[in-house]
Order: sequence, then C-alpha cells, then structure tokens
Amino acid sequence: MTEALSHQPLLEMKDAQIVALRDTSLVLLDNVNWTVRPGEFWVVAGPQRSGKSDLLLHAAGLIAPANGECRIFGRDTSEGGEEQLAARLRLGYVFADGRLFNHLTIAQNIALPLQYHRNLPETETAREVAGLLDLLELTPFAALTPGNVAAVWRQRAALARALVLQPELLLLDGPTGGLTPHHRRWLVDFLDRLWHGHEFFEKRPVTIVVTTDDLHAWENPQRKFAAAHDGSFSLLGSWGDPDFMRHQAVQELLVAPMESEGNS
Repeated sequence: MTEALSHQPLLEMKDAQIVALRDTSLVLLDNVNWTVRPGEFWVVAGPQRSGKSDLLLHAAGLIAPANGECRIFGRDTSEGGEEQLAARLRLGYVFADGRLFNHLTIAQNIALPLQYHRNLPETETAREVAGLLDLLELTPFAALTPGNVAAVWRQRAALARALVLQPELLLLDGPTGGLTPHHRRWLVDFLDRLWHGHEFFEKRPVTIVVTTDDLHAWENPQRKFAAAHDGSFSLLGSWGDPDFMRHQAVQELLVAPMESEGNS
C-alpha cells in the first residue's frame, strides 16, 4: 500500500443529514462532517436517543443520508452494485443487541458471513470459526443457541461474527452497555489489541468506531472523540483537549455515566 493510499478515508461524511431508521422523515443529526482514516479509533459519545445508533447505521451504509454524502472506502452508500457490496464487506458491524439468529448455534451464527461471502470448504470454515471461538472465549458455548447463552457471551458472538471476514473497519454500537467491570475491561483491552494489530489477524491494525454513553471506559489520549447531542454532531479532538472537556455532552456523561447503552 502506498503512503497516499494508506491515508485515504475509510469513512467520510459531508454535510450528511442523519435520519431515524424507524422513520426516515425524522432528522436526528444535521450537517455531519466527519472523516475516519486508517488506524484511528473513534469514540462517538452522547446521551441515549441522541442519534448515535442511527449515525453508525449510516456509516455502515445500511441507511443513506437524507441529504449530503456518506462514503465508505470511497463508495457512495446511496449507490448499489457489486462495488458497493465489496466496500461493505470490508467493514464489520456489531449491533447493540447482537442481532444473532436464535435458530442457529453460536458457531453457526459466526460462520454465516463465510458461508455467504466466501467460497470455502466446510473444513476451512470450521477451522476459522474454531479459532474465533477460542479467541473470544466462546468455545464452551459453540453448540448452544443464543437463547441459552448469557447476554455478554451473545455480544462476544456478535463481535466474532463481525470479525470473521477480517474487516479493515469495525463499527460497534454501545459495546460496553450492560457489561460487568471484568467484561468491560476485557472488551476495551481486546479492541485496543485489534486497533494496534492483533497477532490473531497477523498484526493487521483495525480502524475502530464505537458509540457510547459511558465515556469513562474509553479514556485514552490516542483516541479521537466526537459527540452527538441536541441534534448536532461535534468533533471534540482527544481526551483532555479544551474542546473535549468543555462540551456539554462530555460534562454530562462524565458526571453521570449511564448504566445501559441501549436505545442510543
């Protein structure tokens, strides 16, 4: 990869108008201008129902903005075709509630992207899935269906499914919501290892975007922060920067962090 290519945006929004998934006539965030470049770790903070989840759905190309542009890997998300599909396969997405298929086992859920998008022999698919099950400590739950597994392990299974195609960009909606301190520390540490290049993925760094209403979990001067608040999207810089500390959403969340990250 050349130096120029390595700095091309993975995600770019220009004057994007973010609408609600359930009602596309409802504008949640206006004039969003945001660029995510390779190697960055973004934390999008905001209170519940501030539009963070819908923003992330736009970033994944699952909703097109009402106005403005959203591009992933240089492709406009309003366009269709094979090139757009190829761009979307370069990112992984983890929903706040996991969105696993209840009639499939944990292992089968993780295998789905490989079965749909890679022409691999069953033995190779099984090997790839087994590696991720072990990496995310899910092996004891591999043969169980999601309804028979605790929520924290369902979330890890959703993360494994998002990682099975080895994405360059990973989007996670409220990933620390409902986690105990132990599981929250495990997740943040694991995402940091992905960000810097996990040995399981041959040390290829993953660009990461998370949404949160619990800022304390993400304190790190190397991360970049943005806020969704009162219908606007603001770039805040790094932890401790004056703009970061002065922003109303940051002050509110640092004083009284939420316990749950649902309905964001």
